[in-house]
Amino acid sequence: MIEIKNEKLAIPVVLFAGILWSFGPLVVRYMDQPELVPWQYIFGRGLTIFIVLNLYLYFEEGIQFYKNYLKIGVSGLIGGVGLGIAMISFIYSITHTTAAITLLCLAAMPFFTALLGFLFLRERISANVWIAIILATIGIITIALGNTQKSSLIGFVFGITSSIGFSIFSVSLRWRKETPKFTTVAISGLFCLITASLFIISKDLSFFSTSYNGTLFSLHGTLVCFGLILYSIGSKAIPAAELTLLSLTEVIGGIFWVWLPLFGINEIPSTNTIIGGFFLFISITYYSLVMRTNRRFIALN
Repeated sequence: MIEIKNEKLAIPVVLFAGILWSFGPLVVRYMDQPELVPWQYIFGRGLTIFIVLNLYLYFEEGIQFYKNYLKIGVSGLIGGVGLGIAMISFIYSITHTTAAITLLCLAAMPFFTALLGFLFLRERISANVWIAIILATIGIITIALGNTQKSSLIGFVFGITSSIGFSIFSVSLRWRKETPKFTTVAISGLFCLITASLFIISKDLSFFSTSYNGTLFSLHGTLVCFGLILYSIGSKAIPAAELTLLSLTEVIGGIFWVWLPLFGINEIPSTNTIIGGFFLFISITYYSLVMRTNRRFIALN
């Protein structure tokens, strides 16, 4: 696998990965009534992720790449299911509320990860991290108070669920570090594929939406995969805390693209969302700065 060991070169690579991911909400907004075809979206995105990542592993490791599945273990299965739930919750969140709320819920992931690590892996949480968690909680509550409409509140709840799902994936990687990470992500795509198939069959729905929507489903899955590949290339040279700060490009970019009049969506965040987002931004920045001395490195492989 290609690796970048120079931090100065790795930073723009990881930033670009975040920018690729940030186009996801814009792609969803361009879909034709995605709230009516959530399971077709989940099926198409899951299929794309599973195929693209397995092709990447094949070109990287040859025909022996399938042996990664034999090493997946319980942690990999839990991580794959957690990530799959996060992907499923994402589409239900973003089709019931604004992109800003969905993305800001995802921005709280480092703090859910810290709490889950504390509960299940007995990882100590320092006073500084507790301060960051409290700031993030204030931000999340502020956003929630601004979502009094039923549909918007449902979107917020699914956004939090998605964030927790991503956190379960992150904690699973810490639980058993030798677990093949890309294979775990491929498992999440397979989980989405199987779950969507069961719902589509039980509801007697078509497996495919329009060709226009199908193209966008696949495009979103491809953006996720290529972002992951770039992230993995650069992540080994950047400490975990700094990766948290760099990941803000996904949140900020995603909010910016759907607001920018050039793309024709013009989705303006509410006052509560802006205030809550400010608290989240401060908490993540504070977390990254106080953890700068913690030179732990993480990477996907």
